[in-house]
Amino acid sequence: MCDGDFCLGPMLNAYPDSLGGTLKGCISFLEQPEMKDVFSSFYILPSLFNTDLDRGFSVIDYRLNDLLAEQTDLDALRSMGIDLKLDFVLNHASVLSEQFQDILKNGEQSLYRDFFIDWNRFWAGHGTMTEEGYIRPDPELLQNMFFRKPGLPILMVQFPDGSNVPYWNTFYQEVVYSHVDAQDFMAITHGKYAPAVRLASLVNAAVEQGKWPEQTELGQLEVYRGAVVDFMERNRRYLGQMDLNIRSPLVWEFYKNTLQTLAGYGAKIVRLDAFAYAPKEPGARNFLNDPGTWELLGKVTDLAKPLGITLLPEIHASYAEGTYRTIAEKGYMVYDFFLPGLLLDALERRSGEVLVQWIREICERKMLTVNMLGCHDGIPLLDLKGLLPEERIQSLIDTVVSRGGYVKDLHGAKKRILSSKCHVLQCTGRR
Repeated sequence: MCDGDFCLGPMLNAYPDSLGGTLKGCISFLEQPEMKDVFSSFYILPSLFNTDLDRGFSVIDYRLNDLLAEQTDLDALRSMGIDLKLDFVLNHASVLSEQFQDILKNGEQSLYRDFFIDWNRFWAGHGTMTEEGYIRPDPELLQNMFFRKPGLPILMVQFPDGSNVPYWNTFYQEVVYSHVDAQDFMAITHGKYAPAVRLASLVNAAVEQGKWPEQTELGQLEVYRGAVVDFMERNRRYLGQMDLNIRSPLVWEFYKNTLQTLAGYGAKIVRLDAFAYAPKEPGARNFLNDPGTWELLGKVTDLAKPLGITLLPEIHASYAEGTYRTIAEKGYMVYDFFLPGLLLDALERRSGEVLVQWIREICERKMLTVNMLGCHDGIPLLDLKGLLPEERIQSLIDTVVSRGGYVKDLHGAKKRILSSKCHVLQCTGRR
């Protein structure tokens, strides 16, 4: 497949730390005589960057992870004639990012106060304020919303002044309360050591049990509850992926700088992860918002073109929804998740009828596609709805699970699935 100044042939898809241990190890693999001219491009998954969670997709910043890669490694790949495909996560950034840490430090005075989506500012005038301090949107406005987890996608963040502010958090989140010792509570107990020791013991036990500070049973030390809860909340920490506010000029400056960074690494293709969640507005879908999604992609394309970057919008959607066709019609390369499941179906049934039917569609519609044989977060089978009957999809799920494999939920996590009701035995890895 050719696009612009480059052609795509077989692409290596790998985490550096899983293939060779580092990017140098990957290069050593590619330099073997047997690998000469085998791959024309290399999709280096995002543990290449400074990340924390979600197997690399929770990005702190797009500088190179020193433990895995150096610029000389990327230069070596370029000299081998191997084009690079790298990730850019449009919808969110890590809580540990410079921008979000500045918010935690400076609160209302932060330069990045609106870099992420303040839930209450977003929904102002469109819902009811709850006792917990966040707006519950009017029911009719939630009808078209798609949330990736139970409840509203909120992370309550405490500002330096003690106020709690809800931020939009589509994906992973975790609030961390650290263990304490008696000295942490000496001021609370007015210098009395024995009560401080007891308080620390009770609080640590509650933390171990996964309780919130206000749920800690203090018994005869109840008089200290307010001060103890305040101390724990002021010192809580967060993990997670916070949604970016694409209405902020600073976010667009961040987009521009990130694309320049990736181009500097030698990226010819940039895969846009979770782009379909980025455009949001009250009363509209928060996934594949139309026309917001296409306006976003158009603006990002304008930033990418001068850098010689081709964009690859990534999306998980069932075949029946036809999203892959829409993306192609908009002029973008298609990165869908149909091939792995279709190959498994062809092998299990000893018939490639549906696989060939799908390939013919690609050719007849002249769709530029990047297809993958492996997926970093489980084998996507539920995407095949509309291509295969439900019972055949379920049969594939049962086969994969029985052989120890993982199946990716359509918009969710990598799971072992017992049935089409998606009862989860084990959930690990990315989303």
